[in-house]
Amino acid sequence: MAKNKIYYRDGYKYQIVRDYVGKTRILGYDIEIPLWHLYKDGSYIIRMFYAYDGPSGPTWDRKSNMRASLGHDFKYQLMRLGKIPESCRGIADAELKEECLEDGMNRFSAWYYYEGVDHFAAYAAKYGTEGKIKEAP
Repeated sequence: MAKNKIYYRDGYKYQIVRDYVGKTRILGYDIEIPLWHLYKDGSYIIRMFYAYDGPSGPTWDRKSNMRASLGHDFKYQLMRLGKIPESCRGIADAELKEECLEDGMNRFSAWYYYEGVDHFAAYAAKYGTEGKIKEAP
């Protein structure tokens, strides 16, 4: 029997198990692939089985930053894929902070988290830097 190869990307830590509906101030785009849809009015659906890496940097994965990191990772992936411009990064970063506060993170931690992505995460939104597809065996 012939072996089939698998194709994958690494670097993901979490996978959502239910569709997630969110809203962003990134407007005017209608982009759909099987795992998500961003609508022109800024609403979006991230579908079940979407994988993301969760909160990054010198932080812990907590209930107060999990939802924010999902939306932030989604928006940064849109930028890496060239679906929205990198100029949307400021909105994505601001919404990360807002969602952390909404979910109970204290103000200092939310500010610190925001400053981290604002100053050090530009590489993660850069077009063309989506993880390479790997194959095995």
